[in-house]
Amino acid sequence: MQKLAELSKKLNITFRNNDLIREAFVHRSYLNEAKTKISSNERLEFLGDSILSFLVSSYLFKHYPQFSEGELTNLRSAVVKTSTLATISQKLKLGELLLLSHGEEEGGGRKNVSILADTFEALIGALFLDQGLETVKKILEKLLFPLFEEILKSKAYKDAKSIFQEVVQEEVRISPVYKVIKEKGPDHAKEFTVGVYVGNTLWGTGVGKNKQEGEMQAAKAALEKWRQK
Repeated sequence: MQKLAELSKKLNITFRNNDLIREAFVHRSYLNEAKTKISSNERLEFLGDSILSFLVSSYLFKHYPQFSEGELTNLRSAVVKTSTLATISQKLKLGELLLLSHGEEEGGGRKNVSILADTFEALIGALFLDQGLETVKKILEKLLFPLFEEILKSKAYKDAKSIFQEVVQEEVRISPVYKVIKEKGPDHAKEFTVGVYVGNTLWGTGVGKNKQEGEMQAAKAALEKWRQK
């Protein structure tokens, strides 16, 4: 109860249904060891994921009218990725509230990035049911939305191909060109080696299960090499 009260204070809200909030911290591994019949947080996680996606999308649509659909999608992915949500969980000390099996506990479940991210989504689901959409939005405005500025500054929302194209065009006024250098394997399991060229110079190669994946790996290699020149 004490830890739940501390969370309530951090979020600056009063929980209406403590049992619902507690459910957000029941990991599925705990069910077999629980003395009473309880539900895991998986359904709340499912709901929270949708609420999170909606509120983030709505925020981005309103605040970044200059961005295309693809850029908005990349921005959303950058902020709701597992590592980001886990970091917020750690700041809120959600791991301390988790109910885990002994095995999960001994395996470091309270610090497991995936579990922490899932727990944050479950909490968002519980808060939506307990407090309503507007309250959840206000919480995200404090915890999550401020991260967008750093993501934009570092261009963490852009993939390697986009960044490499921008860098090359800015410096030499031409675009990189991607070419398949080699294909191997049967049709159902092909492997593509792709090279990325600036003019006639090969700057990087990458291997993938399809051309797109090979291009992305080539761009990563080229970007690293370009920055070292």
